[in-house]
Amino acid sequence: MTYVLAIDQGTTSSRAIVFDQGLHPVASAQEEFAQHFPQSGWVEHNPADIWSTVTNTCREAVKKAGIAASDIAGLGITNQRETTVVWDRETGAPVHNAIVWQDRRTADLCHALRAAGHEEMISHATGLLLDPYFSGTKLKWVLDNVDDARERAEAGQLLFGTIDCFLIWKLTGGKVHATDATNAARTLLYDIREGCWSPEICALLDIPMAMLPEVCDCAADYGMVQADILGQEVPILGVAGDQQAATIGQACFQPGMMKSTYGTGCFALLNTGDVPVTSRNRLLTTIAYQLDGKPTYALEGSIFIAGAVVQWLRDGLQIIKGAAETQELAKTADPTQNVVIVPAFTGLGAPYWNADCRGAVFGLTRNSGPAEMSRAALESVGFQTRDLLEAMRADWDGDDDAVLRVDGGMTASDWAMQFLADINGVPVDRPPILETTALGAAWLAGMQAGIYPGPEEFAATWARERIFQPTMDEDTRDARYAQWQRAVRAAQGF
Repeated sequence: MTYVLAIDQGTTSSRAIVFDQGLHPVASAQEEFAQHFPQSGWVEHNPADIWSTVTNTCREAVKKAGIAASDIAGLGITNQRETTVVWDRETGAPVHNAIVWQDRRTADLCHALRAAGHEEMISHATGLLLDPYFSGTKLKWVLDNVDDARERAEAGQLLFGTIDCFLIWKLTGGKVHATDATNAARTLLYDIREGCWSPEICALLDIPMAMLPEVCDCAADYGMVQADILGQEVPILGVAGDQQAATIGQACFQPGMMKSTYGTGCFALLNTGDVPVTSRNRLLTTIAYQLDGKPTYALEGSIFIAGAVVQWLRDGLQIIKGAAETQELAKTADPTQNVVIVPAFTGLGAPYWNADCRGAVFGLTRNSGPAEMSRAALESVGFQTRDLLEAMRADWDGDDDAVLRVDGGMTASDWAMQFLADINGVPVDRPPILETTALGAAWLAGMQAGIYPGPEEFAATWARERIFQPTMDEDTRDARYAQWQRAVRAAQGF
């Protein structure tokens, strides 16, 4: 039993990766699934699609690795956070599609709660802001809008969970209803200071607390995967939300260490140690990880659209066939054109938190084409990251010269990473393994199984594949960022 299987259940695809005893990936499988957009600003997933892609990729990865389930010491799960599923306690049948973290349907409810003066209480307990992003108002929407859902929930017939929780329940054949502290911390229902579900917030949102899962450490015993899934029972030993798993995979175990993950969205986390830091700049206070019953906290900035802006060029505008084309196109863009894309397709995240804003393109000329749009798309990710780092610097009395550790599929673009370093004026470290979310989940499970080292020894093995040093002069950097800020103000004004 010298292998670990990691499930990385993301927003647009599910992936499974087998890691060996040296924490090296030896085989992987990935499968995309459909995105559903019932109305403007609404985003849903079919839970059956998530389940089938997870089981398919797990079996395929194990087969590719040439191993048996008996060789697997443990399974780790990392997942898209905040996405909300409600299902029948007996049958496992979801009562509605999963409502995705990007979904904005509860914007009016959040406005009403804010107007009624509830945000301060909620923010103090959860570290979060009143925004449709989080699970709590999504859950209330399901209970209020799905036929018989509230009656069934109050009768104890329905369960709530984020994707990790839903997968644990399915993998264990309904034996375990549990989540980890990092996912619980993203629900708007969990008191991160007290380490428990908040009765006050649940009462405010009219959510029966019997629906809520048990909250465990990131490395813990989450039950056994049923034998019919992989051929033999396998213990589930590690769970963390995707951004926290990436923080772990990047070995950001010391206060002041920071990572930024570029997937569908972009999420930057700054480790603040054992003290939850309250942001003065509308960042989130969250749990970075919890081990041995002790939470470690973080400041987080959330960007809703990062890699998804490249998907938009491919699927929406159809001006590219693959993401890799954007790098080459960006190199050929007309340097005299200043095209700016504000990709607020589902609202703006930190530090703006404007659920009503929508995307906009500025600076178009008659000669603007795929090259200029590609460059603007990649640059939008760098600009949004600077928004987050500016806010973090204002909140955290740490080292302004810190290096930014990056991961996620988008970081494969050298052009995008160089612009990230340039516009932020900080070195950018890229590791050999870009998919550190799965690495973090694997390490949690393997450490719990006893085949991987503890945090300090694991951190000592962290390696850099390349460092991108900023080359843009300060005047150009500030002028470009000021232009971005004007574009964001204009988009919000519209």
